[in-house]
Formats: sequence, structure tokens, C-alpha cells
Amino acid sequence: MEDNNFRTGYIALIGRPNVGKSTLMNHLIGQKIAITSSKPQTTRGRVQTVYTDEKCQMIFVDTPGIHESKNKLGEYMLHIAQKTLEDVDLILWLVEPSTFIGNSEQYIIKQLKRCKQPVMLIINKTDTITKEKLIVCMDEYRKQMDFAQIIPVSAKKHENIDTLKEEMIKFLPYGPALYDEETVTEEPERDIAAEIIREKALRLLNDEVPHGVAVTIEKMREREGYVSDDNRPLLDIEATIICERDSHKGIVIGKGGSMLKKIGSKSREDIEKMTDCKVNLKIWVKVRKNWRDDSSMMKHFGYDERKI
Repeated sequence: MEDNNFRTGYIALIGRPNVGKSTLMNHLIGQKIAITSSKPQTTRGRVQTVYTDEKCQMIFVDTPGIHESKNKLGEYMLHIAQKTLEDVDLILWLVEPSTFIGNSEQYIIKQLKRCKQPVMLIINKTDTITKEKLIVCMDEYRKQMDFAQIIPVSAKKHENIDTLKEEMIKFLPYGPALYDEETVTEEPERDIAAEIIREKALRLLNDEVPHGVAVTIEKMREREGYVSDDNRPLLDIEATIICERDSHKGIVIGKGGSMLKKIGSKSREDIEKMTDCKVNLKIWVKVRKNWRDDSSMMKHFGYDERKI
């Protein structure tokens, strides 16, 4: 890490909701940290991950999708995305492969033109279109602003990811690594566990429920004196899924508790992989009406602007 040619820098991933920012970041670092789903507002906070090799250390900052806010939670998410642009060395703007550049894209372009940092346009989901349409898409975006690079990728199929890494290195400043080479994220395991549970809820629940779902971890503790048959410790976790309506609570629990069992089972699998422990997971469901417009409840659930 003392090599004078070594580069280290912060890289922001921005874009509209559900364009694939978290999926791309997970592929770039080589493991899953940020949660993914097909629902908007999957990423609500700033998730920071680290990729290190012999040439560089890239510190990725995944942000919530930039969109018009409709409540205090939306304002919080937009503030995070905008603040992140001020603190990085390189910006990756992810878009879908479309020739239509609408109001949302124009809003982002307006924000990006104010930035001093280089902006790379990443056209994601290229596996969904022909090469001819991709070329037209690239030409349309070139007319909008002067990008440092335009790189097409498919995060889902891991296409052109290595090329993207090589191009990103060129824009990072020379300097020593800020984290040791084993570090992948500074996110506490407790927070990642909560996000894993929220991800499973997002993927399994109906469209009208996920926007109003939050997850808190009440307890996460290794059980003393317990060793499983495969020599793994046992982790006791107690979590609460928060929803905004009584009707949503019923959907989250499901008939005879079936939905909650599915959420718990799938969450347990991922948390065990993350912690390398056997997990005893208990989940409760509570209603906190209109919590997304209540600043005090938002802070309690981890969405606190003072931490940005």
C-alpha cells in the first residue's frame, strides 16, 4: 500500500430509483452488502463499501435514488444523495438504456452540471436492448452534458464490470489506502441485519406495503456457552418490522403467520452467511402510523439527518 502509483478515492453512485445502483456496487466489491429489490426506495441511507486490490482502493457510496420527495423520509433520502455529491472524487450516474430523457433525468443533469468532480455515465441493463439501440442511447446522452466516460454495463449479468473498474481508477487521486485491505464495509452488522430483513420484506410483500416498512434490531447477541454441531456460535436476534397501517400489519404477518415465517426464514439464511453464526431470529410486527412524516420516529428507526 506504500506504492507511489497507488490510488485511493471516494466514488458516488447516483441515479433514479431502481436503476441498479446497489446491484452494481455489490458486483464491484465482490460481495453483497447493499440490499436490492425491484421496489423503489430500496436504498434509504448512504451505504459505504470498500474495494481494494494492488492498484487502488475504491470507496463506494451508494445513495438513495434521486426523486421528488413526498414526505420527510423522501426529503431525508434526497438530502443524502445531494450531500454525497459534495464529498467524493468521482460520480457514477446510472441510467437505464432508453433514448427518452425525461424530467427526472433532466433534474439530475442539472445537479451534475454544478459538480466539479468528473461524472461517468453508466448505462446499465444493456442485456435488455440491442447494440444498435444502445448506440442511439449513448448519442442522446452525449448531447446533454460532457461526461468523463460513457460505459455500458449489465450489473445483473456482470458484463463489462472489469472494464468499468479499470476506467474508474484513472480518475482517482494518488494516495495511500484509507482502510486495511480486509475491510469491505464499515456498516455495523446490526444495521446490515436490519436491512437484510427489510430486503426480504420488500421482495415478498405486495406493492402497497414496502414503502411504509422499516426494521429495527432490538437485540443481537451471541449466546454464551452455546456451540452448534458445526462449531458455530449461536446468535440471538430480536427484530421488529414497522408498518404504517393496521391492514399492512396483517399482510406482513400473513395467514397463520405464513408471510412472517417466509421473511424470517430467508432473512436467517443471509444473516448466517454474513455472520458465520447459527442464527435464532425472532421478528415482531408493530404499527406506527405515518412514521415517514414524523421526525422523531424517523430518527428512532435510524433515519437521522445529523448522521449524514
